[in-house]
Amino acid sequence: MHITLIGAGAWGTALALAACQHPANHDVRLHARDAAQAQAMRDEGQNRRYLPGIKLPERLQISGGDWTPLLADADAQTLFIVATPMSGLRPTLELMQGVRSPVAWLCKGFESGTGLMPHEVQRDVAPHLLAGALSGPSFALEVARHQPTALVAASPHACVRDALVAGFHGPALRVYANDDMVGVEVGGAVKNVLAIATGLCDGLDLGLNARAALITRGLAEMTRLGMALGAKSDTFMGLSGLGDLVLTATGDLSRNRKVGLLLAQGLNLNEALASLGHVAEGVYSARTVLLRARQLGVEMPITQAVVALLDGNLSAQQAVQALMGRHPRGES
Repeated sequence: MHITLIGAGAWGTALALAACQHPANHDVRLHARDAAQAQAMRDEGQNRRYLPGIKLPERLQISGGDWTPLLADADAQTLFIVATPMSGLRPTLELMQGVRSPVAWLCKGFESGTGLMPHEVQRDVAPHLLAGALSGPSFALEVARHQPTALVAASPHACVRDALVAGFHGPALRVYANDDMVGVEVGGAVKNVLAIATGLCDGLDLGLNARAALITRGLAEMTRLGMALGAKSDTFMGLSGLGDLVLTATGDLSRNRKVGLLLAQGLNLNEALASLGHVAEGVYSARTVLLRARQLGVEMPITQAVVALLDGNLSAQQAVQALMGRHPRGES
């Protein structure tokens, strides 16, 4: 199989390494938007900016700059992986409208401005693509180190699910197929927002009881929104729901959790993001998650508190008080 990853950030690079380790001996290309970055990776044998110290295999093909010529070389054995942030998905897919090979994206969240999930963006700009998403609980660094990981290949098209499984399922990486695109993408987006809340909880030293409550009630919020958008409830008890939420809300490698920790220390949002140095998708998705929930009449109090915190309308302590001061209600 020919696997081309468009985007050489941490996650794109990590999956390229996983593909190179596959027993099927795939032909793997990692393409960086910045030609200078691509040259540096070739010269240094590592992606110093995103995964410093992780050696790139010699068999990995690295290219940079204009990537559209790669589309002309695609055939039935090609799998394209779009490894851009959410903000880069639309312009990338616009250039792929004529592609007939399977395409999958890695980004999680809602598009700024439109409020669309990734599959809705694809339906808007490239409706004829055979497309899907590769998601689930995964830190790029651990995948790059070939530590055991399980992911979900989500698509309404069996050929896309099959291509993702064939491309990446191996000794260190299990890939499970799922046809519930809505559920997988809602889980991937909302867990980032909830991880900010959990980081806040930990940063304020509220205790493990509070963390467990936030994760559990956050899962309920996620499920309510997903089902209102047409997802299957079972999806949220799987890898892209509960699994991704637990990882992102508790793992020290989580950028979104780190934002919550920094806000708990008294930093404002700009200071927290500057300290982070990388994209934290939950910051950009939180308002859109809340907007779509309100449009559907779905109650999401944790998300609402996170948005108020990010907008500077509540302090960290006030956000906790707002959640704890809500009227009692039944759990279901």
